[in-house]
Amino acid sequence: MSRSRRKTPICGITTAVSEHFDKQVWHRRYRKALRQRLAKDHDAEPPHLREFFDPWCMRKDGKRYYGESRSSEKFLRK
Repeated sequence: MSRSRRKTPICGITTAVSEHFDKQVWHRRYRKALRQRLAKDHDAEPPHLREFFDPWCMRKDGKRYYGESRSSEKFLRK
C-alpha cells in the first residue's frame, strides 16, 4: 500500500491514530442510559447523543480540512 493516498486532505488535529476506545466508552454510556430510561418509561424519548460525548474531548480532538495550501504529501499519506 505504498502508493495509497487520501482523496481529500482531512486529518485529525492531534497525532492520535484512532478514537476507537473513546467511541466504545461513550457508546456504552449511551446504551446504558437508554436501557435505564426505557425501563422506567417505555414511551420515553431517547437521550440526545451530545449528552454523552464531546468530539473535542476525544483523542483526535476533531478533524480539520487542510485545503490546497497544505496539501503536501505529508497530509495525503494514509
